[in-house]
Amino acid sequence: MLTGKTNEERIWNYLTEAGMTACGAAGLMGNLYAESGLIPTNLQNTYEKKLGYTDAAYTAAVDSGAYTNFAKDGAGYGLAQWTYHTRKAALLAFAKAAGKSVGDMEIQVDFLLHELSASFKTVLATLKTAATIKEASDSVLVNFECPADQSAAVMEKRAGYAQTFYDKYAGKENQSMSNSALVTYTNISPNKNSPRTHAIDTITIHCIVGQWTAKQGCDYFASTARQESANYIVGKDGSIGLCVEEKDRSWCSSSASNDHRAVTIEVASNTADPYAVTAQAYAALLDLVTDICKRNGKSKLVWLGDKDKSLAYTPAAGEMLMTVHRWFANKACPGEYLYSRHAAIAAEVTKRLTVTTTPTDENKEDDDMKIYKLLADVPSSYKDAVQKVVNKGALRGTGNGELNVSEDLCRTLTILDRLGKLD
Repeated sequence: MLTGKTNEERIWNYLTEAGMTACGAAGLMGNLYAESGLIPTNLQNTYEKKLGYTDAAYTAAVDSGAYTNFAKDGAGYGLAQWTYHTRKAALLAFAKAAGKSVGDMEIQVDFLLHELSASFKTVLATLKTAATIKEASDSVLVNFECPADQSAAVMEKRAGYAQTFYDKYAGKENQSMSNSALVTYTNISPNKNSPRTHAIDTITIHCIVGQWTAKQGCDYFASTARQESANYIVGKDGSIGLCVEEKDRSWCSSSASNDHRAVTIEVASNTADPYAVTAQAYAALLDLVTDICKRNGKSKLVWLGDKDKSLAYTPAAGEMLMTVHRWFANKACPGEYLYSRHAAIAAEVTKRLTVTTTPTDENKEDDDMKIYKLLADVPSSYKDAVQKVVNKGALRGTGNGELNVSEDLCRTLTILDRLGKLD
């Protein structure tokens, strides 16, 4: 089902949900706009007088069977201005099989994706990996639409249309992206692309091959000489560093297409196989991944454990896919210790994302508030701040070792601690 308030918003949502990068979706839409103005019933203007039909009348006549020369009349029609007789015949058959009008928007975008998947695989591959608007727009122009005029001026004009869609929709997506409140240290690396060109639907966990703190990791990636970075660093002590904001693409996985859609996380580890991580780092990693999924509207973390299946997989709206560095380069990353735990990480994070609480008090103001009974239950990212308040005697709980501290209070204390208010 198409979602959105306008034709262009519906098409944008459909294409990006189908796995196209923001540049890819924009490049395709710029060409469709040049062809039809994104109007699915559009009959090529020069044929309206020749055939004696308006857009609506032509569509109705084809649907009813009153007009039988749809495939071979040579007139461009629909979003992509399908013209060649075999492609128009296939569009009509596709619509009839679904019991819908040949001018139905959803039918046409479904057919468009069907054509790309079956007959224009190279173009589709470009649209799913494109990191620039021009790359995507030129590929559609030259290899899919194939108009008579493919001059540099036409390429520039269509890429301009594409840029408009990119600025309108990709810009809105990037503005809505946030960073984790669990971060304890920030040092933004210059090694990035800003903004990322694909909505976040992937998480890639790495091992940093060194028992570092988050500060050490962020400071290491701050040098332009490194030519590498990650969105987050998880330190050996459970500290969490922000190295590249989520709205931007890090240089982390030896794959631009992966990193444009992935939040990348480097985790402090031993320097030899199996590159084990500390208990504090692992606990902080689970907290961070859960937080990333929540803020990006995901309720399930998916680990397929197979490169080909994963790279061919299109995550559903509520899913976050896991990938690994070793699939894109001859590396052991993320190390056997973390790699062997990916299924467990996916299960635990999904469990946390789907946990619901049973209200015990009808008048409870917040039924979903998480309560940590003991200090040991408090996540590592909050624990230092809570411990300081306990040590000062300001937080005593019930007096029998139970704190019963809420997650909201933990967050507040952590923020105060970062501001130096608890020292």
